[in-house]
Amino acid sequence: MKIIPALPAAPLTQTVIDMIRARAPMHPTRDAVICGTTRRSWRDFSTCTNQAAQALMALGVKKGSRVAMLSPNSVAMAELFIATLKAGAIAVPLSSMASPEALAGMLTDCEAEVFFLASSYAELGAQAVARAPRVFDPEGQEWQSLCEKQPDLDPNVAVEMEDGFNIIYSSGTTGVPKGILHSHAMRAAQMDRITPNGYDAEARTLLSTPLCSNTTLVSFLPTLAGGSTAILMAKFDAKTWLELAEREAVTHTMLVPVLFRRLLDHPAFAETDLSHLQRKFCTSAPLRDSVKREVLARMPGKLMEVYGLTEGGGVCILVADEYPEKLHTVGRPAPGVEIRILNENGDPVPTGEPGEIIGRGPAMMAGYWRRPEQTRDSLWYAPDGTVFFRSGDIGRFDEDGFLILSDRKKDVIITGGFNVYADDIERILLSLPDVVDAAVIGVPSEEWGETPLAFVVLHSNAGTRQAEEIRQLANARLGKAQRLAEVRLRNDLPRSEIGKILKRELRSEA
Repeated sequence: MKIIPALPAAPLTQTVIDMIRARAPMHPTRDAVICGTTRRSWRDFSTCTNQAAQALMALGVKKGSRVAMLSPNSVAMAELFIATLKAGAIAVPLSSMASPEALAGMLTDCEAEVFFLASSYAELGAQAVARAPRVFDPEGQEWQSLCEKQPDLDPNVAVEMEDGFNIIYSSGTTGVPKGILHSHAMRAAQMDRITPNGYDAEARTLLSTPLCSNTTLVSFLPTLAGGSTAILMAKFDAKTWLELAEREAVTHTMLVPVLFRRLLDHPAFAETDLSHLQRKFCTSAPLRDSVKREVLARMPGKLMEVYGLTEGGGVCILVADEYPEKLHTVGRPAPGVEIRILNENGDPVPTGEPGEIIGRGPAMMAGYWRRPEQTRDSLWYAPDGTVFFRSGDIGRFDEDGFLILSDRKKDVIITGGFNVYADDIERILLSLPDVVDAAVIGVPSEEWGETPLAFVVLHSNAGTRQAEEIRQLANARLGKAQRLAEVRLRNDLPRSEIGKILKRELRSEA
């Protein structure tokens, strides 16, 4: 099954790797990648990725081979990722949130030629080790010695736009998740954001989410392709982020909503010099409009919220500082992107009515790795045969063409025959005094079929405020079908590496 994306505004003439290759001689002494105390200039980054690519090929890695990686962010991890692409292979970065069993299943699924396992994740990846012919620690002496023996020559493996670039597994807490295959064309199409977003103007991009996430890659790759500097954090810490942003004169950053909140709440925030910040990007989960207002008031530079899927297709962008009256939305479709809203019968709905969000654009996945049926199930075909991706999200367009999200389709609560959106209830909860985080799910009800249940995190200074008090305050502002059957207080909510609330874990507790 071949998925044909929308045509980009300009023909794709260079792959991301072609762009990165061209940058090293232009700015040889500029920092390419920084992580912790390790700094790699563009000259040295080129040398290290060339030698690592040669080492991979000496191990038998060929064009199209898969190279799996389980590692925290590091300079070695960044170099390995780019070296894999220089060797013509497909990068498969894995998540440390996956279970040992799921990781082993991913190694079997992708049939990795080599598995790079950081020592800090040795126990987590132990079951996966048996599934790969060769295993190395990306910062270990064996791998480093093998690389140092190789010539500093770019192998210049010829790749086509249709060839595989990376596989990102959709999740991994249980079972074997779907591998999302991105092509070189898909990644090249995303590089149209380099100049408009200033990634080619000596940007210094601070990234604290893992390289196994598309959230990170959509900022990491344009930074390198633009010849700028990527500053990586092995793990997010608000104090360290603020120190890095000031010391390294950070101009760009990609953050997920929960990280914005942690930065704004940190005692050192007010004293930190963030004056170099030009652009702050947010994706992976909706950024609440109240937080957007606070970011606009307290952090310099543009705030750009990006809505989209790892699969690609439907992308919306909200430049929050330009549309302060639209902070409750995720913006308008990006250039070249078409988004439609479908009802339960698969028919487009009028403006203002909610339905499932589907989209297509220049950047679309090639498909789920070796899962043609699931790939087919993710698609919607227009009468003229063009292909859209089903997002699984519910939303609606306002009269100005801005997209308003409601919920995940699978999270819609059907109570007494009415569709209730958890997001609407969560907004009310988050507006209450002392509530700092909230998640709502549907639980079985003999009377209503389903009924809403809320998990709430209170501020540390909330005192003796009780769950029942929160429930009554919320229900006084909710419609009859939305009213909460119960509120449960928690110290925190379970989240993925990129900050998404894991409602499946909450359901297992309910």
